Amino acid sequence: MFLVHYAVLAAFMALPQVPVKLIQALPPAPPAAQPQAQPQAQPKTQLQAQPQPQARPQPQEPVEKPIKPDNGPSSTALVPQQIRKAEPPPPNATAQELEDAADDLRGEKAFADALDYYHAAMAKADSSVLHNKVGITYLEMLRYDAAKREFERSTKMDKAYPEPYNNLGVVEYIHKNYSRAAKRYQQAIKLRDDSASFHSNLGTAYFAQKQYEKASIEYSRALAIDPDIFERKSRSGVSLQLASAEDRAKYEYVIAKMYAGLGNSDRCLLYLRKAIEDGYNGIDDVYKDREFTGMRKDQRFVDLMAARSKVLQIPPDPNPPAP
Repeated sequence: MFLVHYAVLAAFMALPQVPVKLIQALPPAPPAAQPQAQPQAQPKTQLQAQPQPQARPQPQEPVEKPIKPDNGPSSTALVPQQIRKAEPPPPNATAQELEDAADDLRGEKAFADALDYYHAAMAKADSSVLHNKVGITYLEMLRYDAAKREFERSTKMDKAYPEPYNNLGVVEYIHKNYSRAAKRYQQAIKLRDDSASFHSNLGTAYFAQKQYEKASIEYSRALAIDPDIFERKSRSGVSLQLASAEDRAKYEYVIAKMYAGLGNSDRCLLYLRKAIEDGYNGIDDVYKDREFTGMRKDQRFVDLMAARSKVLQIPPDPNPPAP
């Protein structure tokens, strides 16, 4: 919204200058020609120059530069522009009602409206939970500095509240500060050890640092708590930042190995196929790693490994390892 306001202000400052310069450059029109002039041209310019009044002005926030992913300028993350759609927060609503309404608006991606309702709730009953939710909203708007400030305020208000520590880890991870991200995730886990998301995030931070054994331990803990954790993370949340296809293939193999250890053959085969398609060069480890012992008896596993030469477009191994 700030970008929209800035654009309107720039238009207001720039538009009047052009007509003024043009009028000064023209000679005075003869008296007889004055009725022929277009009297509406100047009022039209003035109307265009007037900034549109805002029903609910938004507090000015510092401009934050978007973060560019690893894939180059063509995939630069852009800050989503926000247009308010909801009515202003009703003054007679309770803090809980305002918070619930803000949660719904955030779920609808009406982030500017959600912020209005969260701030209205804060004015009535401030809390660390509200600051954490405001931080999440800023995070979804790609306003990482503002999100970080809200998460830090949340931790100061309630040092035993784990979510903002985890979310600070997300901010650090986005900025590729993987070591600091891991420390934040560890803080969250100390406060709540039974969160699959916290362990998964910590595993992701370890994986980004190529600490694969530590990553595997955390992924195993996450899967033990919630067997669907990776399916949910693939649809929402902060994705794993991988420097190369080789790293991605390694990650997919590790996840396949985790599911194999849990006896989830369907998802094991899903991630194993992904690892093969991405060219994981250590795929023959499936015949060595004990987690795949049970999978080697699955005919689908046998067929997948037999067909991997077609997937990878390489000659088949004339002497494949024995199951």
